[in-house]
Amino acid sequence: MLAALSLGAELISAWWLVAPLLVLIVLGIVHDRADGARTRAARGINYYERSLSRLENRWIGQGDQGEQFRDAKHVYADDLDLFGRGSLFELLSTARTGAGARTLAEWLLGPGARDEVAARQEAIAELRPRVDLREELALMGEDVRAAVDARTLAQWGERPPVHFFAGAQVVALGLACAAVVTFALFLAHYLSLRPFLFVVLAEILYGFAVRDPVRLVMAAASTPARELRLLGLLLEKLESEPFTSPRLATLKRALETEGRTASAQIRRLERRVEHLYSARNQFFRLFAAVLVWIPQFAIAVEAWRHACGPHIGQWMSAVGEFEALCSLACFAYERPDARFPELAEDTEPWFEADAMHHPLIGSQESVPNDVQLGGPNRLWIVSGSNMSGKSTLLRAIGLNAVLAWAGAPVTCGRMRISPLRIGASMRSNDSLVDHRSRFYAEISRLRDVVDLARAGQRTLFLLDELLSGTNSHDRRIGAEALVRGLVERGAIGLITTHDLALAHIAETLDGRATNVHFEDHLEGGEIRFDYRLRPGVVTRSNALALMRAVGLDV
Repeated sequence: MLAALSLGAELISAWWLVAPLLVLIVLGIVHDRADGARTRAARGINYYERSLSRLENRWIGQGDQGEQFRDAKHVYADDLDLFGRGSLFELLSTARTGAGARTLAEWLLGPGARDEVAARQEAIAELRPRVDLREELALMGEDVRAAVDARTLAQWGERPPVHFFAGAQVVALGLACAAVVTFALFLAHYLSLRPFLFVVLAEILYGFAVRDPVRLVMAAASTPARELRLLGLLLEKLESEPFTSPRLATLKRALETEGRTASAQIRRLERRVEHLYSARNQFFRLFAAVLVWIPQFAIAVEAWRHACGPHIGQWMSAVGEFEALCSLACFAYERPDARFPELAEDTEPWFEADAMHHPLIGSQESVPNDVQLGGPNRLWIVSGSNMSGKSTLLRAIGLNAVLAWAGAPVTCGRMRISPLRIGASMRSNDSLVDHRSRFYAEISRLRDVVDLARAGQRTLFLLDELLSGTNSHDRRIGAEALVRGLVERGAIGLITTHDLALAHIAETLDGRATNVHFEDHLEGGEIRFDYRLRPGVVTRSNALALMRAVGLDV
């Protein structure tokens, strides 16, 4: 209507056309703010619900399970439930970027150097009470968890530049200014519409000249910009927080580029990318075309990438470590009974834990046990009936060792541990695709564990139901030879068994092995377990009772 009255009938001034545009801009701003507030409130609800679920031990299936980091060939990851539903990673991870999730996974998959782990402990201790900081990190920015892999993002920053012809940016700016001036003079009745149309024709020719490089920039910039938007918010928080621990202070110092902080540089990119893609708005598209909007901001985005792109990998690394530290600090805060272990410098392997709980079981339900391996005592042979707690004990030991050398507190009253490489065989399965039986899968994993010890690594081995896939004669001979070889190479560890013949292995190892066991008892016709570790060999089995309990005639 306004256009008809002003440009057609010329009954009112053409400046009235500006009024609906201003109204549209104001409504857009109000809508964006309301939508942002709603999204933030929804994220806050989800954050608090997840926190409560961890405190109430009903967190399984609600978090990032880290399936992308799962490796069936890893020497302990699947056996100790590092990834997947109900895993250690799902319990720990609060990371919102792919870099944070990957860093945490790497810390769990391999022990760090002692000095590095000690530095992580200091950082986690400083972050542990910072509840407000972790809340702010959870609520800020969009939810773009792992939208792009950190390595892919770094590669985007480092790839060869996209070339525009010399002076392309100056020409674009000149054409845009010419279009604005000629159209304004037309509205003021100083010029006809013809000069403006000539400028538009020149802009069309310019658009054809830069079409290919503009397409390359737009095709590649969208996803990295979304991830960098969240990265920038996290970096800004990291840059503004006062930290005293050496590791956190070092992370802050690494975040300056060309005299500006990393977050300031990312804000520059964010503004340029937002302007670039705003041209897709149906109400603004016509104005953007006249202003040569897309080529100008495509050139600006490419200039940013050329200057700052090589630093993206360093920024991602800093954010990844910061998020991993915050994940472990959250675990430390929510488990006030957890303690930082003493990281021994012993050349001999050592694992000692008092009142040790399983990290994935709530402290109200978990039954603590004491464990001490090292020195003359190299091997525990754990016997016990079905469901009595043997496998749970092995996983509790393994997971606490993983937490210790990731830098996290452990679910023990006290713990002292030397640098150890974990080797576990607890969940071997057959494979039709690989033409492997369960027994072959088990001995293949046992070879991997033995290889750690053969390579001179200080090894903690955790072997559940050792060689259960073969007959008792071969099991006794094979198991004795295997554990003797591990012990003589300096390894420490535990084996569990239903076959009480294996308990006699302790007699052949000259005092370097100890028998321990779990018991059960009948109460009201039902089997009860107390999950308490006791010295010696178990004296009874519950297999027949369990078979009867499920309705089998035995």
